This record gives sequence, C-alpha cells and structure tokens, in this order.
Amino acid sequence: MKALIISLAFLLIVSAQSASGQNEKNAPQTAIKLANAVMARYDSLIHYNNNKPSYGYDYAFLGWAIDKLGKYDQKYSDYMQAYIDYFVDENGEIKGYRMSDYNIDQIRPGLNMLELTERTDDKKYKIAILTLVEQIKNQPRTNSGGFWHKKRYPYQMWLDGLYMASPFVARYARDYGQPDFFDEVTFQIQEVYQRTLDKETGLVYHAWDESREQKWSNPKTGQSKHFWSRATGWYMMAMVDVLDYLPENHPQKDGVISILQKLSGALLKVQDEKTDLWYQVLDQGGREGNYLETSGSAMIIYAFAKGAKKGYLDKSYLKIADSAFDSLMKNLVVTEDDGLPVLTNVCGACGLGGNPYRAGDYNYYISEKRIDNDQKGMAPLILAAIVLNK
Repeated sequence: MKALIISLAFLLIVSAQSASGQNEKNAPQTAIKLANAVMARYDSLIHYNNNKPSYGYDYAFLGWAIDKLGKYDQKYSDYMQAYIDYFVDENGEIKGYRMSDYNIDQIRPGLNMLELTERTDDKKYKIAILTLVEQIKNQPRTNSGGFWHKKRYPYQMWLDGLYMASPFVARYARDYGQPDFFDEVTFQIQEVYQRTLDKETGLVYHAWDESREQKWSNPKTGQSKHFWSRATGWYMMAMVDVLDYLPENHPQKDGVISILQKLSGALLKVQDEKTDLWYQVLDQGGREGNYLETSGSAMIIYAFAKGAKKGYLDKSYLKIADSAFDSLMKNLVVTEDDGLPVLTNVCGACGLGGNPYRAGDYNYYISEKRIDNDQKGMAPLILAAIVLNK
C-alpha cells in the first residue's frame, strides 16, 4: 500500500510538472515579457507612471491585460487585484470616485471588479459595481439618447467613452441577468457611429457635439475635426469585447458586427504601406509632424486579431494583425540597457475643450506629449500579444 501511495504521489508531481511545462511552452512570450517589464519597474500599479495613486480607467485597463496571464502565474492576477483593492474598501466604497462628476471614464475599473466578483464572491466588489451601475442609470444624455462623456462636457459623445462603459455594462447585463442593458450597449455603439461617421472615408471622428457650441465641432454636423487613432482604437476594442457578452440571438448583434466590419475596412485604407501601422491622425500619413502611434496601432491590431478569431471579421485580418504586431515590435519598441522593452511613440492624452481649451486641430493632435511605456499603449499591446500568442 505504501509503495502504491508513493507511486501515485510521484505520478501527480510528474503530471503537475508536465502541465506547468506545457503552460510555459504555450505561453505568449512577448506578452509575458511586457508584463514582467511593467512589474519590474513598478511593484504596484498604483504607482505606474504616477507618483500619486489614481483611480483611473487606464491603470485598470493595464491591470486587466496583465491579469489575462494569470493562468500561467498567479502573480499577474494578484498584481491586478492589488490595484483594485487599494481603491475599493471593505464596505465597497471607491476611493477617489465621485458619482456627481458623471465621468464615464470612471466606469472602466468596474470590469475588473466584475472579474474579481466572479473569482472571489467578495461582497465589497458587488457593492462597488452597483455604485457604477447607478451612475450608468443616471448618466446625462444627449437628446438622442447618447451618454455624455462627462458632466462637464455636456451634449458630447466621445469614441473613448464607448470602451469605458460598454464592456462593463454588457458583462453586468450577462452576469446579473439584466437584459435591458444589452439594448443600452448596442444602442450606444450604433448611436456614436451614426453621429461620428464620415461617409466619404468610412472613418469615425473623435467626438460629436450635439449642441454645436464647441469650437472644435463642425457647425453643421457637430463632428470634431480629425480621426484620432486611439479614439478609433478604443471604439474598435469596445465592439469586439462587448460581443463576448452579447447573447447570440440579440437583435442588434449583427448591427454591431456590421459596424466593426465597415470600420475595419476603412482602417485598411489608411494603414501605412511601409510599416503596416497607423498614424496618430489616421488619414494624414506623411504629413509633417504626424507619426506612427503605438497605442492606437496596438488597439487596432488587438481588435483585428480578436475579431478574426471570433469570426466577426474575415480570417485575412488575422494575418494582417500578425504582420502589424511584428512591425510594431520592430519599429516602435526598443530595449533599455537593463534589457527591459520600452514602448515609444505613445500619445499621453488627447481631449477636446476644457481649460486650457483644446481645439482639436491637426497641430493639437501631433503636439501632445508622448510618454514611453504609457499604460494606454502597454495594455493593448499585451492583449494583442495574447490573442496572437506572441
């Protein structure tokens, strides 16, 4: 009997080692290298590129991407959870969050909370989630029903906001049995497309002002002046991620897929022929000051790869994404003396209006500061690497 027990124990150890080795063998090595670089530079996401801890969509987004590697090593999931736990206390209160701002960016960390609720069943996450749902229920809207980007940006829809809210709302609808929210999500995706679409190019403008009062808006259409790569990237990711949660028989699912297909086709027309990447201002490739931008390119690559693998896009998009990913790593990623990868050409931030006022002209988009390893570039690049198994 003792010999049998020893034999069984030995088999279990060998089996576990084999499974671990298989996991490591099949792991996306570039994604792991990028995630390890993040964690080597910052022991916590609350300090990532930021001396002051900030409850923000972009840090949660980076945590979300790194967490996808948790099946290979628990440390990646722990890294994400530690960030969320810093801001969500035991009573479910969210540090640094104010519902009265009706800032749609602040909904994005809720997607991480939904994931943690599923794993831990800790009530504090559910309380925080319901707080964010309450914001969504009361988010100010345009007269046509679109969510304002923020309370201080009245009557404005920004493409960015579709990613900040839509995957969270769609997953909440699925996890909590709230089908009306599926209708909300598909409406918002189609509404912003209708309002920002340029029919000539098939591209979508960064934002739309229903009131036509903003200096950046076209007085006839309300649309902003340019096609910003990352804004389009946020929107592309919103669609492929929402489709993870949308029921197969939802009447508007085909509508979302149709937009994804049309916009993907338009993006191919402005893809740089030499590098297979995308410019900061999408349709102005070669114009003085414009540059190949990392975050927008990475987001588009992720959306192409995932869309093709899920069957929403033609399978040719997978090859396109694969080639573009390799080009991005070659042209926009360098290695520091310590051996860690550095993402270059990441636009730090672009907005519209505000104080000081951002007019959204060409010079504005090309002049905003670029930040190496910015979380808004690192996150989608890790996600793209995972989908492509790079």
